[in-house]
Amino acid sequence: MIPSLPSPSTAATASAASVSRREVLAAVGGAAGVATVSRARGAERPVGDAALHVRVYPTSIPLRVRLQAGVAGLRGDWTTPHREALDAVDGALEQVLEYARERSRLEDAEVRVERGAPVSLPLSTVQRPSGVVVPSLETVLDGFRERLRERDALTGSTCHLLACWAPLNYRVGYGGTLSPNARVGIDAGGTSGDALTVANLGATELWDSRAVTANMAIHETLHTFVSSDVAQSVVGSGCNHHLGTAVRTDEETLRISPMASAYAGRAEFGAGTRFHGSGCADHDRFARHDGSEGVENWEYTTTLSDATCEAVTRYLERNGLSSDDDGGSTEHDGRSSE
Repeated sequence: MIPSLPSPSTAATASAASVSRREVLAAVGGAAGVATVSRARGAERPVGDAALHVRVYPTSIPLRVRLQAGVAGLRGDWTTPHREALDAVDGALEQVLEYARERSRLEDAEVRVERGAPVSLPLSTVQRPSGVVVPSLETVLDGFRERLRERDALTGSTCHLLACWAPLNYRVGYGGTLSPNARVGIDAGGTSGDALTVANLGATELWDSRAVTANMAIHETLHTFVSSDVAQSVVGSGCNHHLGTAVRTDEETLRISPMASAYAGRAEFGAGTRFHGSGCADHDRFARHDGSEGVENWEYTTTLSDATCEAVTRYLERNGLSSDDDGGSTEHDGRSSE
């Protein structure tokens, strides 16, 4: 049985004692993994030359979740959270191109976000018995890559987003990506240049909200289109999360953009997202952060900061993922005016 947890608003005023995602999820236990024995289905169709190409793949979804989705959930692998996550990613990348084209950049680039066939991860990538129930992020990504190779789905310039459903897997958390497949277009260590990333929709749906699901899907996708040196050139920090914003709309409300999601609140249980991210973050170095003191309401917007749009634009220009050849010079200083 999953214990009752405090809401973000009550947690924000509770004790400052930090409670980690690992501690809470380990306490509730339960089947947390995403690895199964099933084989992948067929080969993916080839993709075009879109500069921002993302393919989203669902994992198996528990029957309980399917029943909650009604008839549509029983008939297919795409629940409402999956569809809305895909739409959020598509909308975010369109924002990048709109930003770039307003500045006469990436004028020939296109966005393509599409559904991939469901993925069941192989047990062959699990290194120890505990990994069957609670596989690590590395294990999940290794299994994902193996399935994509079987399907001949690696193109050299695609972000492959695994929309997994593992709400109790504290080792995957909200998701993430790892080298050498962390950046689109970077052929490191004999890799294809494709990037693989994970967004744990099960975690955001159980512990947070649909708005957080959308933002974290965008967040994990955009990590594959921004390098630390590009982030450094935009906001003076190599941390991708600093491209995000946390803007007060009133004394008690903070509106959080995708790259700041899971990092905009204090590093404690329930301050913003239910669990605080484990990556880099310094609120003083965000593109904009209005502080979280006294905040009771946490809002999530899929609108990207200018800093995020600029960073993705520069990354595409620098890595030859657009047809532009001017090197991507810009006067933008990376500070948001939101």
